Amino acid sequence: MAKISDILNDGRTISFEFFPPRTPEAEAQLEQALRELEPLRPSYVSVTYGAGGTTRSRTHELVVQINRDLDLTAMAHLTCAAHTRAELAEILATYRDAKIENVLALGGDPPQDLDLPPGELEHAIDLVRLARGIGDFSIGVAVHPEPHPRSPTLESDRRFTAEKLAEADFGITQFFFEPEHYFELVQSLHGHGVDKPVIPGIMPVLSLAGIRRMAELQGSALPAWLVERLHAVEDDPAAVRRVGIDEATRLCSNLLEGGAPGLHFYTLNRSPATREIAANLGLAPTR
Repeated sequence: MAKISDILNDGRTISFEFFPPRTPEAEAQLEQALRELEPLRPSYVSVTYGAGGTTRSRTHELVVQINRDLDLTAMAHLTCAAHTRAELAEILATYRDAKIENVLALGGDPPQDLDLPPGELEHAIDLVRLARGIGDFSIGVAVHPEPHPRSPTLESDRRFTAEKLAEADFGITQFFFEPEHYFELVQSLHGHGVDKPVIPGIMPVLSLAGIRRMAELQGSALPAWLVERLHAVEDDPAAVRRVGIDEATRLCSNLLEGGAPGLHFYTLNRSPATREIAANLGLAPTR
């Protein structure tokens, strides 16, 4: 399998994020999404990891399966939350031994419905450093364009992000809705002397209630102009979806025209919205 750091050096990327299924029905849905998205020739895909290891084995198994059975490069997510250093080292060694070369190192939050300890590693940068000592991984980190909801100030967020990204190979952003947030983030990182690739994360609005919940969880703002457009058609789910696809297409176009190195789609284990946006943009990786 290829390393994502090398893939990014080859040109513009398209990537998709999935989560491990928990039921036979969800597994069938994921298999369908993978089958329908594979023809887009994604540069790589990523598989999420439940904080506290709630999907620990499923993440590992799915990444190994994708790398083995599909013509795709898969990246495993890993979070610090609710893990000891020894547990994280064991997981990383398991990834290394399974020939998993790409890891997204995350801080994470323990699930609120489970009584779990906070974890021995406090920040994602600690996990990046741990991974460097265990295997020859290509390591990504998450970045927040708006910024991280727990950051006391924008400047402190940008400074910490720059420190974290300086030790990683690339960053992937949380989703956002206005391109200015992304370009300000990249400019700020350059001001801190960091020019690692930062791939914007894309989440099209398919339902107003759903996107509100997810935006609140990660600290993204729904801009007034987008809320106004969605409210105008809120009684028509198909029209809400059309607005979401149109605005996501516009956002992606602006990002690519402005020099973004690629696009990372949060698929929620479904393919139609991602396929529609890719078709609107005429997207295919350059590699």
